Amino acid sequence: MSSAEAPAPGRARDLAAARHVLVHLLTPMLMCVGMGLAYLGAFVNPSPHHMPVAVVGAGPSTAALAQTIHDKAAAAGDSLDVRTVPDRDAAHHLLLERQLSGAFVPSATAPELLVASTNADTSATVAEKVFTPLATAQGKPLKVTDLAPPAHGDPTGQGVFFFLVAVSIGSYASVAVLGGAGAVLRMRTRAAFVVVTSFAVSLIGAALAGPVFHVVSHGLWGVWAMAWLYSAGILFLGVGLHTFLKRWTTLTMMILFVMLNFTTSGGLYRPELLNGFFGALHSFWNGAGLVEGLRSLVYFDHIGLGRHVLTLVAWLVVGLLATTVAGLYERRRRPARGPVPAPAPASEGPRRHAAPSVREETPEEHEEREEEMDESVGV
Repeated sequence: MSSAEAPAPGRARDLAAARHVLVHLLTPMLMCVGMGLAYLGAFVNPSPHHMPVAVVGAGPSTAALAQTIHDKAAAAGDSLDVRTVPDRDAAHHLLLERQLSGAFVPSATAPELLVASTNADTSATVAEKVFTPLATAQGKPLKVTDLAPPAHGDPTGQGVFFFLVAVSIGSYASVAVLGGAGAVLRMRTRAAFVVVTSFAVSLIGAALAGPVFHVVSHGLWGVWAMAWLYSAGILFLGVGLHTFLKRWTTLTMMILFVMLNFTTSGGLYRPELLNGFFGALHSFWNGAGLVEGLRSLVYFDHIGLGRHVLTLVAWLVVGLLATTVAGLYERRRRPARGPVPAPAPASEGPRRHAAPSVREETPEEHEEREEEMDESVGV
């Protein structure tokens, strides 16, 4: 071989390494695009979309005021669903049923706005902006009455959202470990790890929300139970998907449980302040089930709690189905066992057997698994 041809193998290795790096760089680039589209698309311009508000009172003058508010909002590009309610008690009831974002009580001397800030502080703020000009036109200050104030340790009422973030990260990050390092384990063993891991994540989350930061003032056992349902659903789904997606599992989990989850949870903006796409996902996404379920449990006397728990259960069922299908797929791909070897003579000592819950992996699988774990944990 001539000296001019000698470096060719080195160049080939360099090109192969460069292609390998570029393939791995694709994941963070897609994450960058996805996070930008999700967060900017959902939060960059929050505005009312059929936001429910009410005017308290009866008669033609009240109906005319409600129509005026609706028309002014529409002219400004906002969409309000304005209704009238007969009295303050009716408005109070609807607010605690979480059917209104605000209710305006007209008065010549002391106009008042009723809100329930723990339903969403941002919605209460928007309602205040809508009705403040009415009081200003009378030359009177607008009195704002919060019928459902947040706990002492959570003055903004957004602690449940950050609780969601903590439990979500603990859950989907654990998928990288159980899918990567745990890939050599049989599916039933990984499923057992999912149960234990989700229990630990939910316990940590409940401890942080309760005794550590006092975000939750009561109902801590219910908070823990919903967090366990939520975490187990993510982990079972992620472990099941990993069988098929391998190193793309981390990106998929970030799309499902960060990009589409945090933006649609209602923790920062409820669906009436989001555009149609993100607002629609709020109705069945698991993050919304957890956030709204916690609000129902802690602040709104369990109203609507059953529906939100069913959302979490539905996601858990989907995760269990994904894990079951993945387990059956892996079992079909597993090489058939050969004949059982004869017992070893006594002089050879006891024969050592591999643990039945661990399968063998090739060097290529081991290298790919280590790369995937490094990349996932880094993300």
